[in-house]
Amino acid sequence: MKNSISFKLWGRYALFTDPLTRVGGEKCSYHVPTYEAIKGVLKSIYWKPTIIWYVDRVRVMKPIRTQTKGTKPLVWGGGKKKSDLAIYTFLHEVEYQVEAHFEWNMHRPELERDRIDGKHYNIALRMLEKGGRQDIFLGVRDCQGYVEPCEFGTGESAYDDLDELGFGLMFHSFEYPDETGNNELSTRFWSAVMRKGILEFTRPEECPHRRFVRKMEPKQFGLDKNCKPVEQEVLA
Repeated sequence: MKNSISFKLWGRYALFTDPLTRVGGEKCSYHVPTYEAIKGVLKSIYWKPTIIWYVDRVRVMKPIRTQTKGTKPLVWGGGKKKSDLAIYTFLHEVEYQVEAHFEWNMHRPELERDRIDGKHYNIALRMLEKGGRQDIFLGVRDCQGYVEPCEFGTGESAYDDLDELGFGLMFHSFEYPDETGNNELSTRFWSAVMRKGILEFTRPEECPHRRFVRKMEPKQFGLDKNCKPVEQEVLA
């Protein structure tokens, strides 16, 4: 697919938070990555408001393992207290193969001149070779991640022989106004199924379940202020 990249993503810990477990101040990870978490990794590799990243599929390479740890969470408005302790359940020793692509953000007509074939794709490849333009995180900032280019489907997965495994209803992604044209923030949910170790993600607009969160205005960008022309783009 045009503008498509594939890469290996790994780390010692990951926390793809299940929102149902956050009510009591504790967190428990889904067993597989969420679409939004992988999209965040893609944005850390390379992002401009001219493009929208779409996650096509994720291949789970290592066995799914969890590890529970006691942590001292940040108490908003009051810092940390000695008595505060929460139990977080992380994924341990994770590795994935990711295939994704980007499309033009048609809700940004002010950036039409920045829709240059080859420009963003070549920069994304260079940033992937360097390990990302920003730090990579696996769900939360506590979980450092790493990326490098790879060919999707190479190597052996721990779940190559598993025909199908369902994970039930899962959080998919956020619906931001700058990507939809609607002045509201919503959440999307889908029923995740892994086949032969591969999660084939539903496109965001095709998610069967959606929940309104709140009104939100999109951030305004300008080509001169926020996005450099191609001849000025820094390829560091």
